This record gives sequence, structure tokens and C-alpha cells, in this order.
Amino acid sequence: MTRHVMEALGKARVVIEDGRVIEISEPVIRYCPLFDKHRGIKEFNEGTIRENMEYRIGKFGMCTERREHRMKDFLSFGISEIMSLAVKNGVLDAVVLAADGCGTVVLDDPEVIQGLGGRISGLVETEPIPELIDKIGKERLLDPDTAAIDAFGGVHKAFSMRYGKVGVTLVSPKEAAEIRDAFGDNVIIFAVHTTGVTNEEANELFDFCDVITSCASLPIRQIAKERAVLQAGTKIPVYAATEVGANVMMAKLRELGKEPDNVLEINPEPLV
Repeated sequence: MTRHVMEALGKARVVIEDGRVIEISEPVIRYCPLFDKHRGIKEFNEGTIRENMEYRIGKFGMCTERREHRMKDFLSFGISEIMSLAVKNGVLDAVVLAADGCGTVVLDDPEVIQGLGGRISGLVETEPIPELIDKIGKERLLDPDTAAIDAFGGVHKAFSMRYGKVGVTLVSPKEAAEIRDAFGDNVIIFAVHTTGVTNEEANELFDFCDVITSCASLPIRQIAKERAVLQAGTKIPVYAATEVGANVMMAKLRELGKEPDNVLEINPEPLV
């Protein structure tokens, strides 16, 4: 049996053991326009959260030995899509992200980046799934024995694997500061799962990150009005905090034939 914990679907705490959803906390957010658009979910509650998580388990084996690890783009403009294209175009040599059954992993295949990173969010803890690790290659995991989640350790591993330019997803401003201080401009930092950050944390993310997703964060949206270099998307905006971030975002926008956005339209409820 393996145990996996995520903050997902309105930032509810979801615990999955042995392929079964065994715990769902009260969500912080009631509504997300992306889940409404793609899954028809009008309100996050225990029933809709359970249904969606069980759908993922059944559809692609999330948190089980049946886990699929390759995928084409899902969202038109998500963080995994931006990173996948950056690797495909040679802007990044590899990315570091956290995935169920793997923990922190170093990836250089765009379809695997999308397959592992594009189907989950807010992974808090996970345990090794040997069948998935065999597909990925245990040499790509920071710790195949424990499936530990550690963005700094993952970036260090990526450079030890002789990658020159590395992308990393993270949540913590503290980790962002440490990674920027240690590895400088050789890393493109993507801030994800920002719902609930404080004003101070939001400012720190803009200090140290290149690309920041807004999620349901009110501070991120407010600070972005003054500090964002570029905005893409109106439902759940993604912001560039640096020119480097703007460049990787613009590459994806050009691929989609789209222009940057300036006006917010439909927000999650509530913004926190």
C-alpha cells in the first residue's frame, strides 16, 4: 500500500491510499473557472472532489501502479505546457518537479513532463510506486527509496547530471530564494499552488521567481498589477515576474497563436 497526500480542487486536503480516496477536507475555494470549463464542476464539495479524484485514478492511474506517465498538452496555457515547450525548444535542458509515486524528479522528455506534471497539483507527500519508477528510471528521482519532495535537492541533482539550464516548480518563497542564491540565472523558477500565500510571501515570489501562477490568490493578483512583466490568461492568470519568464511564456503564446492578456474576467471564489 502507498499513501499520497495532495492539496487539490479548492485546496482541499485529499489522502489516497492503495488507490482509494480515504480522506477529503473542507475546500478553501468553492469555485474554479478552469474546473468548470474542463470538468463541469460548479462547486467544490466532498462529493465533487471525490468524483474528480476517483476519475483521475481510473482514467490514468494516478497514485497507483497503473500510472500513465506520458501526455500531450491538456491546458492551453498551464505551467507544465510552458515547461514542456521550453525543453522542446532547447530553452531548458531539464525540469525538476514533484510527481505522485516519484517525489522530486528530473525530466528532459516533454511528454513525460506533461504526463507527470500536468495531471496533479499541490502534492504534499507521496510514496514510491515501483512500476512507475521503472518507467521513469530511478536515476532520475531525487530519492527512489522514499520519493522525497525537495525542490532544492532536485535542482542540485539536475546540475550534477550535467544539465546546463534547469526549470523547477515550487511553492515556497524560501525555497525560491535558496535556489536563486545557489544557482543564479541557470534556473528558471516557476511558482505554483499559490492559493493562500500572504502579501509578504507573494512579494518574495515576485522577487525570486520567473513565472508565477495566480491560482486563487488575491495577493498575487494585486501585486501583479505593479510587478508583472506579462500576463497570460484571464480565468487563472499566469504572470511573468522577469524578462526570462516573459520569454518562455511568449513562446507558448506564439505556439497557440495568442496574445498576452491584460484584463481579469472570471475569478475563483473566494480569492484568498
